[in-house]
Amino acid sequence: MTSYVSAEFRRLVLERSGNRCEYCLIHSDDTIFGCQVDHIISENHFGVTNTDNLAMACAFCNRFKGTDIGSIAVSTREFTRFFNPRTDRWNEHFRFDQFQIASLTPIGEVMLAILQFNQVDRVLERQVLHLDGRFPPKPHPKTAKPIHNGRRWALSV
Repeated sequence: MTSYVSAEFRRLVLERSGNRCEYCLIHSDDTIFGCQVDHIISENHFGVTNTDNLAMACAFCNRFKGTDIGSIAVSTREFTRFFNPRTDRWNEHFRFDQFQIASLTPIGEVMLAILQFNQVDRVLERQVLHLDGRFPPKPHPKTAKPIHNGRRWALSV
């Protein structure tokens, strides 16, 4: 069952995210299927429909995430919760390594595996966006800008 998400909540989530996926950071305009409002903690796991539990997710991240809330991290062999864009900072768990997304923590590790950030088509999408000057992501006005350090990109959020 999916609760109705009001137009006001959708507008707030869209503005807060800068119209980009809060998991992989792709802008809605840069993906053919756009972005949609996602329950961070799904209703199947008793997540509520309020702005603290809603995030923008591209169609790929949303599809791969489904109703999951975490997974087993290979590095720790322990159940690890997913990244929460309301309470976690992206650059503490991930970094751009050229056109791939690398994990920095077990939380980043499970997101990377389950959401398939580095699936061939998704990496190619970032390469094409780079050729068009649209990758790395443009900073949201409420965040700092992307940082290039040698051959790696990091987004200071």
